[in-house]
Amino acid sequence: MIIVLKKNISKKEKEDIISRIHSCGLTPHISQGTERTIIGVVGDERILQAKPMDGMKGIEKIINILKPYKLVSRDFKKEDTVINIKGRKIGGGDFSVIAGPCSVESEEQMMMTAEYLSKKGISFLRGGAFKPRTSPYSFQGLGREGLEFMKRAASKYDMLIVSEIMDAQDIELLYDFVDIFQVGARNMQNFILLQELGAIDKPILLKRGMSSTLKEWLMAAEYIMLKGNSNIILCERGIRTFEDYTRNTLDLSAVIAAKNISHLPVFVDPSHGTGRKEMILPMSLASKVIGADGVMVEVHPNPEKALSDSAQSMDFNEFDDMFSKLEGFKWPV
Repeated sequence: MIIVLKKNISKKEKEDIISRIHSCGLTPHISQGTERTIIGVVGDERILQAKPMDGMKGIEKIINILKPYKLVSRDFKKEDTVINIKGRKIGGGDFSVIAGPCSVESEEQMMMTAEYLSKKGISFLRGGAFKPRTSPYSFQGLGREGLEFMKRAASKYDMLIVSEIMDAQDIELLYDFVDIFQVGARNMQNFILLQELGAIDKPILLKRGMSSTLKEWLMAAEYIMLKGNSNIILCERGIRTFEDYTRNTLDLSAVIAAKNISHLPVFVDPSHGTGRKEMILPMSLASKVIGADGVMVEVHPNPEKALSDSAQSMDFNEFDDMFSKLEGFKWPV
């Protein structure tokens, strides 16, 4: 349920309301809006039937949320969530680009990529140090060494690092290197990992599972937010359908739906979503049209020699063309 507080509520009245919620064994999640403060109550709300709160001072109204995802819904928070990471914003009308190679392969590769992207004004450098692969024989990433390569490159060119985490036991290792923890499609419903990430103070980029519904995607975000971390970025990366021309079927309608029913920023990954580099530009432009908060794309100094995802990785010249058109594109015209 949601408890909407009155504008002129006193500090004591607010404390009394929160104390009542705790006394019922429930958890309050406070959201300070521009006009109202609201409290999301999580737990077995039937307890409140024995201890009704309607008559308490400072409460304007109580709203029951029927959706299974409560904290990530717009019922809980009307305004868009804006994430501020060391002065760089995600959401709130900005269209951001996260770019870099699928896998960290060498320090030289990361230095070249970071230098190039930073000159474009891009703040977010992506790269996989731990790679979940379908085949056990495929390149699995460089691990800690890869993180160190990324850190040196990002530090030199004043960029922020986005990298994937596969196991909760690696949170401590990644924490000193990573600015945004990426949860890949294969781990979207790794609930132990999600809960552990909910307890840290860094943003989480949550990719949609390859066969997941919108509801399942938002419920995964709810696991994170329920533990206290509200800095979540949803990322549509394509779903599995019968179509085999593209790597996946990029579901841009899910972006519109997620923006309508959730306050969280939503990104699109057209590289994984299509698996075809010639589709990255039009899909990125479409993402901007439908109101996405940004895109995440794969860029590599020499895609032909990439150890993973070479077919969907752009070289610097290809990214030049894509980025200039994306940056200059205005909607509506």
